Amino acid sequence: MIKKIAIVILNWNGRKYLESFLPSVCSNTYPNLEIVIGDNGSTDDSISFLQEKYPFIKVIETGTNLGFAGGYNEVLKNLEADYFILLNSDVEVTDNWVEPLITLMEKNPSIAACQPKICAYHQKSEFEHAGAAGGFIDKLGYPFCAGRILDTIETDHGQYNNSREIFWASGAALCIKAEAWKKVQGFDKDFFAHMEEIDLCWRLKAIGYKIWYCGQSVVYHVGGGTLNKENPFKTYLNFRNNLFMLQKNLPFWRSLFTIFIRFWLDFLALLHFLFQGKRKDAIAISKAHIHFFRNFNKTVRKRKQIKKIKSISNIYQGSIIWFYFVKGKKKFSQLAANRFS
Repeated sequence: MIKKIAIVILNWNGRKYLESFLPSVCSNTYPNLEIVIGDNGSTDDSISFLQEKYPFIKVIETGTNLGFAGGYNEVLKNLEADYFILLNSDVEVTDNWVEPLITLMEKNPSIAACQPKICAYHQKSEFEHAGAAGGFIDKLGYPFCAGRILDTIETDHGQYNNSREIFWASGAALCIKAEAWKKVQGFDKDFFAHMEEIDLCWRLKAIGYKIWYCGQSVVYHVGGGTLNKENPFKTYLNFRNNLFMLQKNLPFWRSLFTIFIRFWLDFLALLHFLFQGKRKDAIAISKAHIHFFRNFNKTVRKRKQIKKIKSISNIYQGSIIWFYFVKGKKKFSQLAANRFS
């Protein structure tokens, strides 16, 4: 029996991206596939554009902007499928990109989610920041990717063509079993946007699932379609959500120690922004810490609800900050394989 796939694109004022990239999505040849647009309270003409040009596409409106996390939670609760593929509106897909993802996951029932190779739309020979060839975190909770460490992007020479287990799969093109999504109740809506997929994958791994990267599927991501890299709100979300994630998912005493260290490292990042003249980003870090403490008890309640039956694998047992800035090594291939556990 052919599995049913729902490709779900969350849209917020992204008519220009829908116009550019929906044609590639609609050209899919997978035989049992539905394309769904979840509109997250758009104020542009996205809806009228879809009604005129793509009347066959199902549109689910949230009514207001619930963020990436809340928006997908709202839309997916109205869908029935075996697999959900969460796809950013600014992603161009390639021919037959769906089949390798499903084939990989069908061969291994323990895989809950996977991602394709994500390269940059404007520089297709390079990996894209948000996901690249699969995501990992270090022991202090800093995320990085095969093909991208901090701000250093690698050129794709086929070095990551082999599929492999990873720690987190990018929300820019996330294929997940519907059963697994429902089991962990989707994204944490309080994240709003950024790192919600890392938190999701962490919770999936905690109950025994695996997360994989599929090197035989390729997509091209514009990136920064909703929040560009220099947006202080993005800075706020990344710093706040990282603390939320560590408090929720790490063992109790380790979470206290790790968050203590992160406060000092975040303070250095704040000073760095100030020296660069980026006062709004520095303020964003301060706000992130304030809001983390305001929600501390709420996050405590969340961590009590997370079922944990497995130790977590594929965490880099070192500091990616030390590796990058002190040792001067900036490629994933330079990381010692035996430091992942």
